[in-house]
Amino acid sequence: MTTDIPLGRRVVLRYQLPQGYPQPFTDVIGELVSLDPPTVRTADGELVAVAPDRVVALKAIGPRPIRTREIRSLETAAAAAWPGRTHLWIDGWLARAGDGYTSRANSAVPLGESGAPAVLSIETMRRIADWYTEHGLPLLLQLPDRLAPVPPGWSTWNETTVLGLDIANLVLPQGPSMVRIAGEPDQGWLAVHRYRGEIPVDAGVREPDRAVLTSVLDGTVGFASLGMPEPLAIGRGAVTTAPDGRRWVGLTCVAVATAHRRNGLAALLCAELIRWGAEQGATHAYVQVEVGNAAGLALYRELGFLEHHSYRYAAPPSSVR
Repeated sequence: MTTDIPLGRRVVLRYQLPQGYPQPFTDVIGELVSLDPPTVRTADGELVAVAPDRVVALKAIGPRPIRTREIRSLETAAAAAWPGRTHLWIDGWLARAGDGYTSRANSAVPLGESGAPAVLSIETMRRIADWYTEHGLPLLLQLPDRLAPVPPGWSTWNETTVLGLDIANLVLPQGPSMVRIAGEPDQGWLAVHRYRGEIPVDAGVREPDRAVLTSVLDGTVGFASLGMPEPLAIGRGAVTTAPDGRRWVGLTCVAVATAHRRNGLAALLCAELIRWGAEQGATHAYVQVEVGNAAGLALYRELGFLEHHSYRYAAPPSSVR
């Protein structure tokens, strides 16, 4: 059968039942994973394949609503992929400290424990604030959708979209890779990362923190470089496992040297990082993109990533960003 519906889209598939059933047709709703034969993955993970001559209709529909537990599960995997230099669980919040290098590695995120929601109380906030004070850091929260509200009067910023991808829906690169992936970042990688691929103009830009970049909880981290002798494009991949058992590869630190942008290098590097993640057992991939980064969002949507949820950072009025 022919259709212009891309793989990965949520669809309703109507097909003819064999004789003997009380009704002639039935519907299945889920993610389109194949057209030969038409195959849909339901919300329960079941694959339903239908012979083409039995298909009555195949129609794209809106994205499946994301459950709160799915947000918590993905955020837990993402936090394990970027845990800072040290961390501590406090009433279901994972507090992370990384000597002030990146907001992600120096914020507390509400993940809950044993599937229970994280506690948000004055006492919990006091304990988290005290922990950050001990590490010489201000109190900073990372608040994903539905996992915890913004405390009254607090400031928020850096609204970030989290996008996800089922690796089974991506045509992975084949053959030898032009991308090198190492367990540690070399000086070339760090140089591109420090200025996000831009030409160095500000000597005050902080040196990358190797300890933060290489830290991962119960997972594997890889640093990708494309180009020789100095990299033209870089990225970081971290493979971690979510509480629901799903294994994710998170893509971060993707940057392309200014003179080499808009040549497809970022897409190639990301595809190779996803292939590397799949080799480490990942079945899904995610990225975190600030909502104002139109180019980044376009890149990942073109690769097949779909919006999953959002998060933002929050701090009390007395804190200085």
